[in-house]
Amino acid sequence: QVDLVESGGGSVQAGGSLSLSCAVSGDIYSTTCMGWFRQAPGKEREGVAIIYSSSGYSVYDDHVKGRFTISQNNAKTTVNLLMRALKPEDTAMYYCAAARACDGLDLLGAPEIYWGQGTQVTVSS
Repeated sequence: QVDLVESGGGSVQAGGSLSLSCAVSGDIYSTTCMGWFRQAPGKEREGVAIIYSSSGYSVYDDHVKGRFTISQNNAKTTVNLLMRALKPEDTAMYYCAAARACDGLDLLGAPEIYWGQGTQVTVSS
């Protein structure tokens, strides 16, 4: 079991920045990748960024590439998402996730896919 707790959401004007943090605990070494996903009202949840724990290799959705940066600490107990140049279309509930395996922005290894409770990000124009 892996527990994930997000923090750092909030409201910001377009062009601003926010940093999200995800505290990871439990059987963290059962997972090989962690990432951030988001879901806007009326839309499906989508992958934002994934980081592979052993190599630090990261993958980004095209809509956030160049504006968002995912990182993790050496102990793999924190995964951060720095969001810059935010746009109103970035408004969503953001979720931290961890999985046994990943393929691009897809989480693999169900049922051992873990989710946090989410944190709201609102970007006003």
